[in-house]
Amino acid sequence: MARFYADEQFPFQVVELLRSLGHDVLTVQEAGSANQRIPDDEVLAFAIDQERAILTINRVDFIRLHRQNDHHFGIVVCTNNRNWEQFSARIDEAVKVEGTLQGKLIRVVRPVI
Repeated sequence: MARFYADEQFPFQVVELLRSLGHDVLTVQEAGSANQRIPDDEVLAFAIDQERAILTINRVDFIRLHRQNDHHFGIVVCTNNRNWEQFSARIDEAVKVEGTLQGKLIRVVRPVI
């Protein structure tokens, strides 16, 4: 299972569901960095130090960071989805397919209905 670092805006309901699926998820809040307006590059640097992949709905900034440097443990950019079970299942499926997340940008989008 994956080791994730969920950025500040990532839905905690999805974090809990990912944990129930066996993933190791640390949130910005649990790391003691909530409400500090930490720049995205520093969030990514912390994830790298912790050997964790980023979980984010902040697609634009983290795609840019990936393009600048792919030496990380993975970045999973997601389209926000209020169906928490579906959201977590789509993340789980996407990372299982990949095997290793190191250096990869994975896009998880909300299904079109």
